[in-house]
Parts: sequence; C-alpha cells; structure tokens
Amino acid sequence: VQEKKIFMVQGPYPIIRRLLRARGWVERKPPSVGRQLEQHQPLHSPWPPTEEEEKEEEEQCDEDPNGIHDLMSYLVRDRVPNFIWASYLSAVDPQLLDHDQMVNHYARVGAFTTKEGLCLSLQNLPWIEQADPNTFFPRCYRLGTMDEREAFIDDFRLTAARSLLKLALEEVGDRLMRTEEPPSSDNGPGDSHVSHPMPSIAGPGSPLYPQLVEEALEVCEQHLGVLRHKDIDRGTPFPCRTCIDWNRFLQDYYCVAHEGAGLVLSGAQRERCRDLLRRLAEQLPQFSMEGKLNVWILKPGADSQGRGKAGESGGHTRAPHRGGVPPSLCPCSPGIVCTTRLEEVLRLARGCTAPSVREGKWVVQKYLERLLTIFGTKFDIRQWFVVTDWKPLTVWFYGDCYLRFCSRPFSLHCLERARHLCNVSVQKWYKTSPDQDPRVPPERVWSSRQFQAYLAWLGQADAWHQVIVPGMKAAILNALRSAQDQVGFRKSSFELYGADFLVGEDCQPWLLEINSCPTMSPSTAVTRRLCANVQRDTLRLVLDRKDDPSCPIGAFELIYKE
Repeated sequence: VQEKKIFMVQGPYPIIRRLLRARGWVERKPPSVGRQLEQHQPLHSPWPPTEEEEKEEEEQCDEDPNGIHDLMSYLVRDRVPNFIWASYLSAVDPQLLDHDQMVNHYARVGAFTTKEGLCLSLQNLPWIEQADPNTFFPRCYRLGTMDEREAFIDDFRLTAARSLLKLALEEVGDRLMRTEEPPSSDNGPGDSHVSHPMPSIAGPGSPLYPQLVEEALEVCEQHLGVLRHKDIDRGTPFPCRTCIDWNRFLQDYYCVAHEGAGLVLSGAQRERCRDLLRRLAEQLPQFSMEGKLNVWILKPGADSQGRGKAGESGGHTRAPHRGGVPPSLCPCSPGIVCTTRLEEVLRLARGCTAPSVREGKWVVQKYLERLLTIFGTKFDIRQWFVVTDWKPLTVWFYGDCYLRFCSRPFSLHCLERARHLCNVSVQKWYKTSPDQDPRVPPERVWSSRQFQAYLAWLGQADAWHQVIVPGMKAAILNALRSAQDQVGFRKSSFELYGADFLVGEDCQPWLLEINSCPTMSPSTAVTRRLCANVQRDTLRLVLDRKDDPSCPIGAFELIYKE
C-alpha cells in the first residue's frame, strides 16, 4: 500500500494480472464484476463471456489455489488502485479517474478508432501536416453528410469511367497492367498470386457499345483537366454532373464489367486510352490499387471491430459453421458489405434501421482490388503501437506483428466475407474451403518473421524494412496527428492500439482502421506468443521505464515525440 502498488484488471487479461503480481503488486478486485461489466459493456461486445474469456478466468483460479491473492485483494478492497487495465474506458469507475491512477485508455479516441471518426479526421490532415491521406488510406466518404454523399457518387462514376478504359484496352489485347504467373510450388515455399479478374469475353451476339469508350474518354479527359488545375477556383461544374446520362452509362458499364458485353475500340481510341490512363496514374495516388471492377465497401461508421465486413451482392451471407451464427453476422444486422453497384450502396445506406446506423452514419470506402495475396489468399496485418502522451504526442511502434488469412481463395467475383474479411472473430466461423491452397497455415495466422522470409523468397527481401514498415509508421503517425486535438488528454493514461493494414501488390501498406481495444485472446500459437510479449513489453514501457529510463522495453521503438 505504501509503495502504491495496487492494481485493478477489468476484463480477461490473465497475462497482465500475472505480470503485475510477479512485480509485487496486489490486486483490488472490482465488486460484482459480472454486473458491472454487463452494465458498461459496449453493444458490439459479446455477453455472456466468450469461451476464450471463460477459459482465461478459469486459469486465474488455478493460479491462486491457496486463496492468497484473494485474501490480499480483500485487505485492499477499500483502497484506490494505482494502476487500472480495462477493456474499455467506460468500464472504469469515473470517480477513480479523479486521482493520479494510471489507466490504459484515453477519452474521445473515436476520432481515429471508429471508421467515421478516422474518415473525418484524415480529411483534415492536409491542413495539419504536409501529407496526403490518399497515399495511405483508401478514399472514404460519410454517406450521412450530403456533400460527401455527392462526392462519393462523383468518385464512383469517375472510377467506373477509368475502369471501362482499362477493360477496353484488355479486350483488344493491350494489357495495361501485367498479371504475373505464380511461381511453381516446386521452386520454393509458395506463390504470391495476385488475383486480377479478367473481363468476360463477349460471345457471338453479345451487345456492343460503340459510344461507351468515347464517353469514358471524354469524362476522364475533363477530370484530368480538373486535377491539373485543382489549385485554381474553377467556375465550371464537375465533369460528372454535365457530360453524359450517368444512369445509362453505369448500366452499360455493369454489362461490360460483369456480364461479358463487348466494346468497340478504334486504333485512335486505343492510343488515347493508353495516354490518358498514364497521365491519370501520375495524378491519382490510388490509381494502381483500383483495379477494373469498381468494388467499394459499405461500413457502419461507428464500428471499429470490422465484424461482418463483406457480403454477397444482396447483402449479408450467413456463416454456416461451428454451431451457429454470431449476432453480428446475422442477416438482420448491419454488417459490412462489398458491392460493385452505386444504387446498391445508396439503397443499403437508406434502408438499414439498425440502432447503430439508423442516423445515417455509414461510410463507404474504395476496396483494394489490386492487393498482394499469399497462396491466392487475402491477408491483412495487425500492427500494435502505444501512445504514452498526447502533449507532447509520444508514440511507440511494436517491432513484431502478425498476419491474418481468410479461409477461402481471394476473388472479386464472389464478395462473401470468408474471402474478404481477415478478422479472426469472423473467420473462426468458417471451415477452410476445399479449394484453398494447402500451404495456407491451418490456423490462418503468420508472424511478421514468416512473412519476411516469404518476401525474401520472392526476391523482395528489402520490401519489409524499406516499404511496408516505414509506410505503416507514417500512416499511424498521420492518423494520430489528424485527431490529436480531439482526444481527451490525461497525463497518467496510456493506450495500446491495433492498426490493421492491407498490402498492395507493390508492397505499399494501406491503413484500414485502428482498434482501441485490440484482442489479446491467444487464438493461435503465433498470437499466444506475440500477445503475451506485447502485454509484457507494454508494462515495461509504462511502469518500469518510469523508474529506470534505460530499462529494456522489448520490441517497442520510439518513433515520434513532439
């Protein structure tokens, strides 16, 4: 008590509890844990506890067979804890925050840990830093805001026009973007198959659209003019609102992109297409990841966990395995949907009546069509970092991270969540597909070291340290700086975050979201080791380093301090 070593843990964190006890700390257990957590638990969190949480609570009991820790906890039951680790800030008694306790959360972090908040904050980034969010964050729009909804409609139309020009060039045999054949499995650990769906070949009698390419060229040329003069106050309307009948154009584009309709392309048009796309690529940072099918993702803006991320064309696909469907994946929930049609995005956003999104807080984001896959399978990266101060902003990047694989091969022609959502909380409901490459790890998780070895085999050994890691660091810092003024600053707090990234086929990382409460459940052998390590090193960073600035802090690296 005199050494101020009383702690409180709220949530399933046996590693934190074990490490603090080993330091000589005494736990003050919160009264009526079940009732308190049930009262404060956010809507998207499961209650009663999951199997993993129950297992961890059983481990706690096994660690105190003689009841010594329970006795010590009883003796400090009326003492104010000096260190609090909780799943959510809302689970902490507000009266405790009036003191100097260390708490593992900040207030008002939704400015960068919700999809809507991150979208809005990064829109303001160019006013704060000399950085363009379009270079690391797929463009994103809040559909509940009229101006952004109109901007999305313009963007969808322009992307469709560019996509049509790419399809036209491919149909005449001019492959603008080459698709590499995967290396033979006899030569190494596997392939990095990048899946780029080819347009269907128009058969005899298929409809042709002789004016479609000309209309797309006209739109793209006008757009290029706007891009080149974006610093000038132009009085002319945006090209999307003046050129053509967009409803008819999009319907024709859908026929070409998804139904096998053909195109008529003259030699002159072919040269214009090539030149125009080359010039657009110089102006648009996201040109290389767009692809040709104009896929977008519709997401509830207040969510930060990503469950139910992709759906089939009609909406939400039921997960058929492991004894049922989690509530967040049921067809009645507002899960996240991939779609290729403008009218479907607008219809879904208008039609959902779920409490979390009924106020129109939807965001729609461009999907990475040209992404790096491993063994033909999509993956993402979970990257940890810690903020120990906001004034001055102080950020620590963790040197280890892990990859999460989907359970079915990647395909843009089948937009089910098993192929497009890498979250463990979603993929655990799916069995591995029979057509999945057997080299995909059975637990669907890789460490970053395994990924580095894989990149080295591909001949890209430098990509991890020269492209991916620097890109992730820059994206994290830009996201934090864009939201810095909105976060509730508290000097005795800190927070561990989990950022999720996709990797483009050029190895550029793209930030998807930042989670304020990254899971620490040891769901696989890889995560069991890494999650234990990051919790250990976080305590070293925020506790041990206060008394000894030279103490080891494991894999953490200070990457920014104002």
